[in-house]
Amino acid sequence: MAAREITGIGVLTLMCVAVLAALLLAACAGTPPRNQEDICSVLDQHPAWYDYAVDAEERWGVPKHVLLSFVRFESGFRSTVKPPRDWFLRVIPLPRDSSAYGYAQAQNFTWKEYLEETDGGWFTDRDNMGDALDFIGWYNHKSHEDLGISVWDAKNLYLAYHEGRGGYRSGGWRNKPGLLERAEQVDWQAREYGAQLSQCEDRFKCDAWYQFWPFCRK
Repeated sequence: MAAREITGIGVLTLMCVAVLAALLLAACAGTPPRNQEDICSVLDQHPAWYDYAVDAEERWGVPKHVLLSFVRFESGFRSTVKPPRDWFLRVIPLPRDSSAYGYAQAQNFTWKEYLEETDGGWFTDRDNMGDALDFIGWYNHKSHEDLGISVWDAKNLYLAYHEGRGGYRSGGWRNKPGLLERAEQVDWQAREYGAQLSQCEDRFKCDAWYQFWPFCRK
């Protein structure tokens, strides 16, 4: 009887430890990188993001450094960020200006379109980095096909991402200096990320315990 009780307590303890470890890992995964201007530092802190970016690049043809630069400027690598809201009399919350949410700041209707076109499952979510990078790849791939924007042209891809493809086609963004400046920043960051990745990318390949050649990317 005593042996059975000890065994039961041991199993329960292991289960508690496993749950706590999972919670800690989830908390770490949602922590924004400390040095967001250096993609090598970002991926050192979140190495799984490299694999997510590679998956999205292989699926949609949009380079990793472009995808990651979008995340930096859309959400600052924060998983649950939403647009700010105003308050009436500093007490009553007013509706937000946009339904944008998550790493990619995808809006409700665009996210729904993405799920319908890609057969996204129940567990696909805007606060998941892998799903967010895939969404950005999907949207930019459509901009490439519909508007003829190169998948390497982060500036114009970002303008189409922000304004929508119809808005980009109409050209109204030319009269938005703030948006143009931000698109230039995204383009600069993408180029920086690309140059940085060329120096450190090898250390993020086959880095997990379950990854080994020839079954991982080299």
